[in-house]
Amino acid sequence: MENRFAAEDAEPPSSVIAKQGSLSIAISEKIEDQLAAKPPFFAPTLKQHTGQNPGQRTARERFPISPRSQLFRKRFFPAASAADWSDWRWQIRNRVKDLATLSRIINLSADEESAIRRHTGSLPVGITPHYLSLFDRDDPSHPIRRTHIPVGGEYVRSPGEADDPLGEDHDAAVPGLVHRYPDRVLFLTTGFCSTYCRYCTRSRMVGEAGGEYSFSMPQWERAIAYIEAHPEIRDVLLSGGDPLTLADEKLEWLLARLRAIKHVEFLRIGTKVPVVVPQRVTRSLVTMLRRYHPLWMSIHFTHPDDLTPETKEACARLADAGIPLGSQTVLLKGINDDAVVMKKLMHGLLMSRVKPYYLYQCDPITGSEHFRTPVEKGLEIIRALRGHTTGYAVPTYVIDAPGGGGKIPLIPDYVVGREGDDLLLTNFENGLYRYRDPGGQVGLGKADPAASQDAGKSVGEGDGSCASA
Repeated sequence: MENRFAAEDAEPPSSVIAKQGSLSIAISEKIEDQLAAKPPFFAPTLKQHTGQNPGQRTARERFPISPRSQLFRKRFFPAASAADWSDWRWQIRNRVKDLATLSRIINLSADEESAIRRHTGSLPVGITPHYLSLFDRDDPSHPIRRTHIPVGGEYVRSPGEADDPLGEDHDAAVPGLVHRYPDRVLFLTTGFCSTYCRYCTRSRMVGEAGGEYSFSMPQWERAIAYIEAHPEIRDVLLSGGDPLTLADEKLEWLLARLRAIKHVEFLRIGTKVPVVVPQRVTRSLVTMLRRYHPLWMSIHFTHPDDLTPETKEACARLADAGIPLGSQTVLLKGINDDAVVMKKLMHGLLMSRVKPYYLYQCDPITGSEHFRTPVEKGLEIIRALRGHTTGYAVPTYVIDAPGGGGKIPLIPDYVVGREGDDLLLTNFENGLYRYRDPGGQVGLGKADPAASQDAGKSVGEGDGSCASA
């Protein structure tokens, strides 16, 4: 098994010929040469070469800019116009990546400054202006700030931590394609993110040009050939890095190739882009994505502060295009490990038409101990959600098992025990209930005779409704 991704071409090409039904896109060799000379993630879209009126395109793509963002832009990026700020390519080109620029905007603590100076290799500092505008300038304990600015704890390796804790390299069928579950694969499309979370599971492979891991067109082709040769694969998850940092034509080329494989039933995209650079969700992007249904999207949300007007607009555009949206949230110490904070986030997600999907226990990536909570904290939060809000707002709490064991769901234990044919249960209010379960084995050995005396109610004695809240 290869442990590294072969370095061939720098990135998949922006300029391709893609066919999907009547769709046929051809870009001239002249434009190919122009794109090849540009950084791959800033490649112009096709519409810029088709004679479309630039003013019309700008008006159609315009994003809301919150008052907070406006003030931040005028103070720290005074040369940028409102149109610049709303351009996702401008946002990515102007990511804050160096100590001098970050220090001009954020009053760094000695710990933060020292950690940034020490950094080398993958997982660099990189924060879009939009997301940086949400940080507290003076408070190092601010939740979102803590997720993106390094501290000294990153350089402490604790027992059980590893650079690849989930064993993805071991399960790579070909470079960049992880085949762990029977019917689905993880397709790593790029090592680039518009921002870098300090607890990133793939910190070993992101943000380091020329590092051990690289991504290329021949790599994509090998992954597609593997999927074509394995008819048991019905589900392909595109991740990275972040697939939505690819130019539209690159992403469409890949989606079209995968959609053409008959046994691939549906596609998924894992991304943080709608949160950190929501301006990327242009009308042209969602128009393209809707051609490849069934297509689902999992978005990485961390804190209620993520739900800015810009992010809500991005989610609305995606939802209006018929793309089901789910959230993936990592449980982080001192950031979102609070039931009130988590409930506010989950409610805000539902209002943005995003279904809470997974709450992850923080993976034991090297240098992440300062982010990890006890597992009991996650169960406590699920208990505080279950029954106290709609089930739609309760994510599945999982540990992604170290070594490649996959996602293991954890739930609070609501089984009290068993008395004869009765299963004894407790509900969200800690009430005790009996459920007749002749011959059942669940709860054996857990019976609490004192508690069972109070377990007088039978589940199902309500109004007979078959619907559950």
